[in-house]
Amino acid sequence: MVTVGTVIFGIVVFALGIVIAFPLGIQYRKKVAEAELGSAEEEAKRLVSDAIKAAESKKKEALVEAKDEIYKMRTESEKEVKERRSEVQRQERRLQQKEESLDRKMENLEKKEETLQGKIREAEIRLEEAEKVKTSQFEMLERISGYTSEQAKEFLLANLENELIHEKALKISQYESRLKDEADQKAREIISQAIQRCAADHVAEVTVSVVPLPNDEMKGRIIGREGRNIRTLETLTGVDLIIDDTPEAITLSSHDGVRREIARIALEKLIQDGRIHPARIEETVEKARREVENKMKQASERAILETGVHGLHPELVKLLGRMRYRSSYGQNVLDHSIEVSQLAGIMAAELGVDQNQARRAGLLHDIGKPLTQEFGGSHVELGVEVARKYKESPEIVHAIEAHHGDVEPKTMVACLVQAADAISAARPGARRENLENYIKRLEKLEEIANSFDGVEKSYAIQAGREIRIMIKPEVVSEDQMIITARDIVKRIEDELDYPGQIKVHLIRETRAIEYAR
Repeated sequence: MVTVGTVIFGIVVFALGIVIAFPLGIQYRKKVAEAELGSAEEEAKRLVSDAIKAAESKKKEALVEAKDEIYKMRTESEKEVKERRSEVQRQERRLQQKEESLDRKMENLEKKEETLQGKIREAEIRLEEAEKVKTSQFEMLERISGYTSEQAKEFLLANLENELIHEKALKISQYESRLKDEADQKAREIISQAIQRCAADHVAEVTVSVVPLPNDEMKGRIIGREGRNIRTLETLTGVDLIIDDTPEAITLSSHDGVRREIARIALEKLIQDGRIHPARIEETVEKARREVENKMKQASERAILETGVHGLHPELVKLLGRMRYRSSYGQNVLDHSIEVSQLAGIMAAELGVDQNQARRAGLLHDIGKPLTQEFGGSHVELGVEVARKYKESPEIVHAIEAHHGDVEPKTMVACLVQAADAISAARPGARRENLENYIKRLEKLEEIANSFDGVEKSYAIQAGREIRIMIKPEVVSEDQMIITARDIVKRIEDELDYPGQIKVHLIRETRAIEYAR
């Protein structure tokens, strides 16, 4: 049996063994580590040596490549230098050849110059001989005639001058007479041809329009309860509605064609719709106003197309449209302007003048007329101002300014426009004097009313026997209306001549509008 002592002894022996083996193991590991470290150092030295050798090898290869590149570049540069030298030599040879050629030419020129100098000397000698002969002949003629050369010259020139003056006077007289006859004949031919090629129908403008009614009962609906419908329509359009015994018709009277057309369209729409009351009338009048504006635009486009005038400023195009509803002595202004444009263009073509410029000046010569109601003054001055404002050429502006003789026409185009305007106005039935005077009186009546502060707009109706004036309620009070009416009446009495009496009707209306949402 194993005793306790044996076990203890074994343990002690084992412990001693461990104690003795541990330092030995450490010593062994140290030796192994030192051996590995030495091996690593040798390996590192070997790697460094290999690297040095590889670097030396690379260095040698790079040097060899560099030498090869240097040699190649040197070879190319030497080749290029040789080529340039050869080119320079070629250029030198060419220059040398040119110099030799120039030398030869100079020698030839010198020889020709010597020959020419010799000929000039010979010519001078001959000229001197001729002068001597001439002098001797003059001396002989002086002895024979008894006149010196100066006296003979004066005698001959005096005789020649007298003969020439007489012949020149006869020729000038003949040419003047012939040119005058030819010019008159040519002018008549050009004007007659222009009139024939531009034949136009003339319809005298009137100041009334007739609107047909489906039945006479419609008259009562148009008048409305206590006349409110007709009053609203007359107030909004500035047109006088004449409802008389004429069956199934209402007459619209106004000197302003635009107002009359707006009223006619509005009334026709109201009759067709059947709903006639103040609110509906306001809406319909506004629609009719837009429709008339569209018609004016179409009229201006038609005028531009017929005359071939392009590139007009949009504002000038609008003014052309407004001319559709303007008249001058009963003649429609837009149709008159189209006719003047065509006549001026035809005459310009016959005379070789710029046709486009002549047609443009003819179309725009009355462009100031739509502005006379708004601004007053001469339509010529207004036309010149608006043409300059919208960058028309000086030739066009001058033609507008000169077409009534306000200034002397300085260009052919201005003369042609003046002639074309006179031709268009002088056609039989083209104009009526009384209508123009009547319209001017109505326009003056409205102009007086519009000149007062607080007046929004005014309409002369009843053939000038009444004027309706819309007052701005925020400017003129109800008490001030009476004073304003008296002032307007005083101005009318002082400045206008008229038969009978004129009713001045001031209208002031205040509206309050709110929306429930």
